[in-house]
Amino acid sequence: MVGVELGFVVAAGVFTALVCGLGTLPFFFVDEISDRLTVVAWGFAGGVMLFASVFGFVFEGLAEGTLAEVGAGLLVGVLLVVVAGRLIAGHEFAPREMAEADFGKLVLIVGVLTVHSFPEGVALGVAFADLGVDGDLVIGGLAVPALAVFITVAVSAQNVPEGLAVAIPLKTFGVPNRRIFGWAVFSSLPQPLGAAVAYVFVTRAREFLPFGFGLAAGAMIYLVLHDLFPDALEHGHGAGLVDGGRSELLAGILLGVALMLPVIWLTG
Repeated sequence: MVGVELGFVVAAGVFTALVCGLGTLPFFFVDEISDRLTVVAWGFAGGVMLFASVFGFVFEGLAEGTLAEVGAGLLVGVLLVVVAGRLIAGHEFAPREMAEADFGKLVLIVGVLTVHSFPEGVALGVAFADLGVDGDLVIGGLAVPALAVFITVAVSAQNVPEGLAVAIPLKTFGVPNRRIFGWAVFSSLPQPLGAAVAYVFVTRAREFLPFGFGLAAGAMIYLVLHDLFPDALEHGHGAGLVDGGRSELLAGILLGVALMLPVIWLTG
């Protein structure tokens, strides 16, 4: 049964990676996506992830353990993303390099993408800690915790604009749509790996579960505040949007929160 549960978690990670490809689908119908909509999409993803981090991981962590345990996890989660950022610093790849990579370059790209996407997979794996033990939903005969549904929605929502961010420059370089879709999914494939590792850890050492919830929350919050929102504003400023895209970003955040309110109510 343990193998079935781990397979379920990996499948959830594969699902979120495939959702990343959805961000490329507009280019199958149009040649360009408006800058305003792009910024709104990043704001939407950030709003979903922030809401899920606080009302999902932090609250769940405090219900399972102490403020000190959750707080320590938050700090380590931030540190995890900071270290990951340092490891990939200086290893940015131009779209053409990604599309035409030889084997050596591909190995390096895989390493960078793994470091970049791994924390999101960790968050997903931690959310499934009570899979088969305690859950509000039954899927495939397994009790699935509401938190797992909550975080799967959050990571998936984040992956859609991330796929769009991968697609825009590749489209500019004339890469075929099917390859753009493939690269978008490929960029999130480390998430199933991170989910599997985190799930195995928290189920084997449940006393660290509150710490794990804090770690997942810290990683997601830092990713949003340090990467998603600044990238969105940089895109808005570069596109010449009024007030640098702040209005579009705020609108996206509010949309994300509005989506998650009924989700947390239905799964609460």
